[in-house]
Amino acid sequence: MTKADELYRTLILDHSRRPRHHGTLAAPTVTRQGLNPSCGDRVCLHLGVEGGVITGVAFTGSGCAVSQGTASLMAVALRGRSVEGGLALAGAFERMLRGEAPDPALGDLVALRGVARLHARTRCALLPWETFRAAVGELGDGHR
Repeated sequence: MTKADELYRTLILDHSRRPRHHGTLAAPTVTRQGLNPSCGDRVCLHLGVEGGVITGVAFTGSGCAVSQGTASLMAVALRGRSVEGGLALAGAFERMLRGEAPDPALGDLVALRGVARLHARTRCALLPWETFRAAVGELGDGHR
């Protein structure tokens, strides 16, 4: 394992063990559940959106370090970003997991690029992002 891989692994484990934005929002604009039926990972995502900007992000869930660490890293990355910017980030994350070079906009999410080598874990890493996309799909025009 390279030094960079070890640093990334440490970051993922840190977010898994001490997730950021874990919990619920008092008055979310939208709440969406996500499930990976192949392994049982679960994510419940709460978004606060005002004027097309993600003003609040929180999640609850259970599962492996990859799914929960990804949810935490995603929540940090989404807060304060436009909904469209969040969707663009979701696309960049998915492309990275499919083998493309990471987009610099991903920031700490690049820590998950090694998941691409672990085919079974790709679904775990994509679960929070798929849940985000589904939540955004439920937003009315006034919030996008």
